[in-house]
Amino acid sequence: MGYREQMHSIPQYAPKLFLPADLYGVTGWPLAQSLSPLLHNTGFQTLDIPAVYLRWEVPPERLPAFVDSVRLLGIRGCSVTIPHKMTLLPLLDRISEQAELAGAANTIYWDGQTLCGDNTDVSGFLTPLADAPLENTDALLLGAGGAAHAVAAGLRLRRCRKVFVTTPSNRSHLPLAERFGFTPVPWEQRHDVPAGLIINTTPLGMRGKHEDESPYDFSLSATAHVTDTTNAADGKAYADTAGIAYDIVYNPLETRFLREARRAGRRCVTGLDMFFGQGDAQFRLWTGRSLPPEARQNLEKALYGAQ
Repeated sequence: MGYREQMHSIPQYAPKLFLPADLYGVTGWPLAQSLSPLLHNTGFQTLDIPAVYLRWEVPPERLPAFVDSVRLLGIRGCSVTIPHKMTLLPLLDRISEQAELAGAANTIYWDGQTLCGDNTDVSGFLTPLADAPLENTDALLLGAGGAAHAVAAGLRLRRCRKVFVTTPSNRSHLPLAERFGFTPVPWEQRHDVPAGLIINTTPLGMRGKHEDESPYDFSLSATAHVTDTTNAADGKAYADTAGIAYDIVYNPLETRFLREARRAGRRCVTGLDMFFGQGDAQFRLWTGRSLPPEARQNLEKALYGAQ
């Protein structure tokens, strides 16, 4: 049987061939739990973009060689996770304002022949807060790790009126406070801060040994009404509210922190919103298109099953 006859003999229900032309991926050490391949490969296949997104586990000492490989092989884009986000910066040709402010990059992309870095964790954090008058709001930042730096950069870029920061150790938040000009607060006094936006970047509430814990007791919050909108620059009248609670933890979807915040009348933002937002910002950098709804649906199924 010749080639033409063989082609005609293929059943009509045969799946369409998906032949990736471009390589993308995620690098970190380790990577076993990364959901980014599911997110981006769903996007590529749903939108018929001929690309594939892989995992590249790279030990810290091999990161410079990996970046050389990105250049040599023409890898079109890469997500970057711990422990490479800070050490990546000097290996790139150009970094964005967001990456420079956060002191870390989580995304590699090309601008012509220039290899660039951005921090879409900042974009992902800010996306659910697009309608919040942060310039007239005080914020309390709980935690000071890598994610907290992206949050801090976002609050600075949106000109949040005043930011307080605290950690259980009463020490680890001091460098972050100094770098961003935030006000350090002793952990024991965190409930005395009248913050309209309270953000949890600690692991408290994460599925596992910390799941039943919360870094904040909303029944002890300094005041029920904490967002001053009397001097809003745009002149709009914002609704009377107890403020916003934002948890960057995304598994479980509703942490104890958010559950108690909801009972206290706060608007709640989940870590899933930030995770999907940063992935969507990466996808748009690489393709000029937004992730389709199917990408979020598959992400939710992987995280929460039938819930």
